[in-house]
Amino acid sequence: MTPLPRAFLDRPIAHRALHDRAAGRIENSPAAIRAAIAAGYGIEIDIQRSADGQAMVFHDYDLQRLTGTRGAIQQHSAKALRGLTLTGGNDTIPTLPEVLALVGGAVPLLIEVKDQDGAMGPGVGPLEDAVAAALDGYDGPVALMSFNPHSVAALADRMPQHPRGLTTCAYAAEDHPTLPAATRDALRGIPDAHRTGASFISHDHRDLSSPRVAALKAQGLAVLCWTVRSPEEEASARRIAQNVTFEGYTA
Repeated sequence: MTPLPRAFLDRPIAHRALHDRAAGRIENSPAAIRAAIAAGYGIEIDIQRSADGQAMVFHDYDLQRLTGTRGAIQQHSAKALRGLTLTGGNDTIPTLPEVLALVGGAVPLLIEVKDQDGAMGPGVGPLEDAVAAALDGYDGPVALMSFNPHSVAALADRMPQHPRGLTTCAYAAEDHPTLPAATRDALRGIPDAHRTGASFISHDHRDLSSPRVAALKAQGLAVLCWTVRSPEEEASARRIAQNVTFEGYTA
């Protein structure tokens, strides 16, 4: 287990960077990242894979919501994706190397590698390879996580020097409609924390009272949480979580 550095616990983490659509700062955009750096927050970003295997900083599997373009992000090359303007702002979809160059180690960077098949299956590798290639030589504070335990294990294999964790929740059926019930039931118990060498979990703030969260915390894993959207939610989450991922207010 690679310990999670204190830097990931000593300041709030801006969810998808410090985004504010009214100000033209779209989630996971360079503008939102620059704003988070200026405010001194940690930054959480999401990684999806382009058709040519590049690590793109983008949350959704589909492009429609954030660009107005139909189709999966995996169907487009990095060059094509770099040409798509994020709706409501002036930025285009950045690559992970571009974001790393922008952050330059100034603040902690929490990188979530998105599940690629919608089923938390074992078909992982190409995206984790792209993330590892991008991080080669980067010496700022970085931690890696994913909902998919297979992805976390692959990240551990490729980058054992970087701390990694599991993104976790109660796995309600309405929140994860593509997952079979048996898979949801298994993941709800967070059975892969030790197998993957996780040093932390980032858990849904609505489910922090879970006995499994308490057990992992007692075993020495750090507990982060997602995504609080008010000072009141933050105060409640901090009774259990050691740090919060936030959006929609100034933490």
